[in-house]
Amino acid sequence: MIDWWKKVVLENYANFNGRAKRSEYWYFVLFNLLLIFVPAFALGFLSDLVGAESFSIGAVALYLIILLGTFIPGLAVAVRRLHDLDKSGTWLFFYFVPFIGGIMLLVWLCSEGTIGNNKYGRDPNAPEDVIFDFEQQPLEQQ
Repeated sequence: MIDWWKKVVLENYANFNGRAKRSEYWYFVLFNLLLIFVPAFALGFLSDLVGAESFSIGAVALYLIILLGTFIPGLAVAVRRLHDLDKSGTWLFFYFVPFIGGIMLLVWLCSEGTIGNNKYGRDPNAPEDVIFDFEQQPLEQQ
């Protein structure tokens, strides 16, 4: 899970090209939620326990820093996820349609991607250049 998050945030920070697997998108979302809510709830609980508002302010500041730092990677991985379904990234604006927009996006983001290559790139579920045993040269001939 952490590897998917690092891949999205560090390697593909603002990469809106290509395709993203379901697992890449949903592990990013899950880890992002854990990264935001666990420390924020801990600081909020500590604030109530001790009675100091500084912990609450710290929780809000931490939440905003994480939210701002992962906003662009979140958009990028969502666009790449839509590319896996052979849809344009502009379909993310469908989210703003009341009621049905968010539901349709949720269904799309949970759906299996296009099998094989599409106009946005190769299938992320396809194995990397598989070499079968009969295709390899014997060691002494290499």
